[in-house]
Amino acid sequence: MNHSENVDHDAVLRARTMLLGSDRLSPAEQVEAYRVLSRVSPAAYLPKLADALTSLGCEVARAGRRERELELTAEAVDAARRIGADEPNRLQALCGALWFHQRALFAGGRRAEGLAVCEEMAEAGRIAFERGQVHSPVHAHGRLADVLAEEGRHAEAAEILGRGAAAGSPAVDFEDAVRWAAELEAAGRHGEAAVALEGSVDATRKGAEDGSCTAARLVWELTHRSGTLDAAGRPEEAEADRREALAVLARLAEAGEITTRGSGSSWVVLLALSCRAEEPAASRDAPLPPFGADRLQWSPDTRGAYFAAIPALRTEATRLAEAGRTREALSAHRRLTARSAARWDDGPRHPGLEESLRPLFDEGVALARLLTADPGALARSLTDRSMFLAAAGRYGDAHADLAEATTLRAPHPIVTRA
Repeated sequence: MNHSENVDHDAVLRARTMLLGSDRLSPAEQVEAYRVLSRVSPAAYLPKLADALTSLGCEVARAGRRERELELTAEAVDAARRIGADEPNRLQALCGALWFHQRALFAGGRRAEGLAVCEEMAEAGRIAFERGQVHSPVHAHGRLADVLAEEGRHAEAAEILGRGAAAGSPAVDFEDAVRWAAELEAAGRHGEAAVALEGSVDATRKGAEDGSCTAARLVWELTHRSGTLDAAGRPEEAEADRREALAVLARLAEAGEITTRGSGSSWVVLLALSCRAEEPAASRDAPLPPFGADRLQWSPDTRGAYFAAIPALRTEATRLAEAGRTREALSAHRRLTARSAARWDDGPRHPGLEESLRPLFDEGVALARLLTADPGALARSLTDRSMFLAAAGRYGDAHADLAEATTLRAPHPIVTRA
């Protein structure tokens, strides 16, 4: 290409002058400059252009200009695609631009296009791995796994997440382990799901001992894994996990926490996941969140629909309860509670946590107590409230609820305190 014939040299000079100025340029000014300079020095400026376009896209999105956001992120993707295949910064620029573009597409309800962008992002990561540019064969596959999960394609999501776990050391990260186990469970592979949680539980147990994470998180993980073990047909191991969780709560009730670090939103993630059985099956036409993943990883359209249903669920739960349809009311109420907790969630011990959510958990237990022929329903509601109370720092009350739930589940009475 003869750049002297195709480039406005005055525009190039103005762009260079802008970048050399002492004032910090706005995203819009950066885009203006990099659009010009990327024509004469694509290797140097196409990555900068892609980055500036995504920054400007975020800026206009905050102003509610969704169509403009789509235009800018699409241009960012185009710029990143034009970076030379051998350029070392191509993958970072391309995956970054694709990530912002898929988010804009999902926010606009354009799921088919958003999925295609996630597939391109995963393909870029695969190629980079084959070229030795990244260490994981599933680099940049995470969003694809989440979107597949949202559309009910759990076996495919589990396969991606499993390849990621197999490529590294055994999964000890809570977020990664729970995401993988959640998809295995949804695909009916309960035994594998229990195995997927082992590394995380062991790491959390160690962290609770040395103070690097909260003991409450160990309670949440053990209680969650006990349900997975029950589903896998391993009731003795499930009961052992519940006994250990009770012992931890008993110690917390007496001595309190060593640290408040390392808990995050773990209990909220596990609560939403435990209520997945109450939800209808997910599909492309009716997506649901990728239960097991933090809400920040949910697609914008899925997250919006999940929370938008809260008022209708509240009305439905009340109507069913008043009509004496207690079992259906309890199911609707569990969905309401999980969604309310996920929407409200600002971390454990946040001021107002107990006041905001305690009534919902109490109402769930009260409804479940009406189902006298179904102790399992009461055990589930008591467990839900126990995990919430642990998050609120009410360890004695949490222990009492979990002890009652464990007794209801056990084939024989158990001793819950030493």
